Amino acid sequence: MPTTEALGKALLAQARNAIAGALGLPVATAGDHPLLSERGACFVTLTLAGELRGCIGSLNAHRPLGEDVRENAIAAALRDPRFPPLDAAEFAQIEIEVSLLEEPEFMEFHDEADALAQLVPGQDGVIFFNGCQKATFLPQVWEQLPDRRSFMAALKQKARLPADFWGPNVMLARYRVHKWKENCRGG
Repeated sequence: MPTTEALGKALLAQARNAIAGALGLPVATAGDHPLLSERGACFVTLTLAGELRGCIGSLNAHRPLGEDVRENAIAAALRDPRFPPLDAAEFAQIEIEVSLLEEPEFMEFHDEADALAQLVPGQDGVIFFNGCQKATFLPQVWEQLPDRRSFMAALKQKARLPADFWGPNVMLARYRVHKWKENCRGG
């Protein structure tokens, strides 16, 4: 899927308008782009004063991109279980980032060391699977966890497994993203 600055502006506008509408606030004119009607998968990340305030997304392209960004924006603002629902006062202060995911690719590896050696810090998003347990980190998480072992340990903990867990049913997939972030908002 080709990406452009115009697509990023449209995705950010769609996300902000979806949250505003869900909070009962005025909605601005939303940007449009032809790719919004094509299937796509994205994550919407909200930050407040530089701290994570919500992050929800889709790993697979199962609906039109415009719908995906709107639904994920509302979910990040109101239904991320790590945070209370966003309120109207916070809305004016949040920064929104939209990450458009490329199709995940399953990795082939012999053991954890082999898997870690294949990962590209700062570029690879990773999905960890072990039976019914699953978790993902966007490539941006490498900024907080630049060490491969620390990154994987935290990802396993996100999947509710011990940091040192590894087993025969572990599967990994990796993906890249195109991301756009709003300019800093005042306040």
